Amino acid sequence: LSSAQTPQNNTGYIGEFEIVDDHRSQKIVIELNGRLNKCGVISPRFDVQVHEIEKWVVNLLPSRQFGQIILSTTFGIMTHEEARRKKTGGKVLGFFY
Repeated sequence: LSSAQTPQNNTGYIGEFEIVDDHRSQKIVIELNGRLNKCGVISPRFDVQVHEIEKWVVNLLPSRQFGQIILSTTFGIMTHEEARRKKTGGKVLGFFY
C-alpha cells in the first residue's frame, strides 16, 4: 500500500507519508497539501488494456488534465499516464483529483 502513495506524491497531491507499525497491521499517516478534492477505490479490480484507459479517464476524472487513475501493472503501481507511456494495461486500483 505504501507504493500506492508514490504516484500521488509525485504529482503533488500529497506531502510526505510515514508508515507506522503498530504490531498488528501497518498504518500510513499522510500529510495532505490541500489539492486533493476526491479520491476513490475501484472494487472489484477491473482489468484494463492500454487502449481502454481513455474510457476509464472519461468515466472517473472530471477532465483529461485533472487527476490520476492508479493502475497495478506488471511494471508496478503507476498512474494511467505512465501506463500509456509504457504501453501496458493492468488492474484499476483507484483514482484521485
